[in-house]
Amino acid sequence: MQVLHMNKGVGETSYAKNSLIQEKIISFGTSMVEAAIYSVLSELKPECIGVADLGCSSGPNCLATVSQIIHMVDHASRQMGRLVPELCVSLNDLPGNDFNNLFELLPNLYKKIKDDYGIQGCFVCGLPGSFYGRLFPAKSLHFIHSSSSLHWLCQVPLGLGPELGSHLNKEKLYISKSSSVRVVEAYQQQFRKDFSLFLSSRAKEMVVKGRMVLSFMGRQSPDPCADEACYQWELLARALMSLSLDGLVKKEMIDSFNAPYYAPSLKEVQCEVEKEGSFVVDGVETFEIEWDDGDSSGFNESSGNRVAKTIRAVVEPMLHSHFHMGPVIMDELFRRYANIIDDCFFERRLKYTNLVISFLKKG
Repeated sequence: MQVLHMNKGVGETSYAKNSLIQEKIISFGTSMVEAAIYSVLSELKPECIGVADLGCSSGPNCLATVSQIIHMVDHASRQMGRLVPELCVSLNDLPGNDFNNLFELLPNLYKKIKDDYGIQGCFVCGLPGSFYGRLFPAKSLHFIHSSSSLHWLCQVPLGLGPELGSHLNKEKLYISKSSSVRVVEAYQQQFRKDFSLFLSSRAKEMVVKGRMVLSFMGRQSPDPCADEACYQWELLARALMSLSLDGLVKKEMIDSFNAPYYAPSLKEVQCEVEKEGSFVVDGVETFEIEWDDGDSSGFNESSGNRVAKTIRAVVEPMLHSHFHMGPVIMDELFRRYANIIDDCFFERRLKYTNLVISFLKKG
C-alpha cells in the first residue's frame, strides 16, 4: 500500500504525462458505462446518486472520467424528463496516490460542469484506502467505476520467498513461461482471494440494482503464462538482468522481487463472481490494444521509448522501493528496456488484452 502508486507530478516520467494507453482503455468502456448509468437512473430514480471511481490515480484521465459520468447522468436525466440528481463522487486510490494533483484540478471541473450542464449539485471528494476491503457506508453507492486497477493485487503472493531455501521465481518479476507451477498457483490463489474480497466489500456498499463497470488487464488464453498476460514483465526482467551482469544491480534483488499483479482470464473472473454470489455479470467486452497505441505525433522517439515511459510511470515507485536505484541507474534501466522492446517490435507488434465487465448488484 505504501509503494503501489503511479509516478507523481507532471514531469516527463509522470503518470499524468504518460497515460494515453489508459485513456484509450477508458474509452473502450464508454458504452457500457453509459448503459449502466441509464439503468441506475431509470430503475432506482435516486435523488442523490452515489458514484465511486476506484483506483482513480491522478492526472487528466481521472477527472475526464468523472466529467464523462456527470455528462451521462445529465443526458439520461433530460431524456427521461427528470431533474438531474445531485451527485456525490468519491475518488479512491491508495494513500500514496497524488491526490494533490487531483484536488488542484477540481475547480476547473466544477466550472466545466456548471457552464456545460448548469449542474451545481455535484460534490467530489478523495478517499484514500485499499479497495480490497470496505471503503464506504452500507448501501451508499449506486454506480462504481474502475479502470486499469484491478490487475493490481493487494500484496505479493505468499510463498514466493526463500522460506524453503531459495526464491521460487529467480530472474523473473512475474509469471513467465519458465515459472514453476507453484509460482503460477501462488498468483492464482492471491487473485481469487483479492477479487472475492473486492466483490464482497462492494456488495455491502452498493444499493440493490446498483451497477458496476470494471476494466482491467486480462487475457484471452487459458494459460497464465501467455505472452498477452506477462510479456511486458518478461522484457523488464531482461533489462534488469543486463544491469546485473554489468554489476549495477544485485541479482539477489531481482530474484526477490515479484510484482503484485495478475492478469486473469474472463473465466477466472466469472468463477469468483459466481462463488461470491452478490453480483450478476450482465455485459462483457474483451479487446486488444497495442503496446504503442498512444499519440506519437510530434515526437521523434521510438515505439520502445514510448512504451518504456508508459511502463515506467506505473512501476517506478515499486522498483525504487525494492532496488533503491538512483535516478541515473533508473534512467539506464528504462533505456535498456526501450531498446529491448524496439528489438521485439522488429519481429511483431505486441498487444495487451483488456477486459471490460458490467455487473448488476443482486437483491
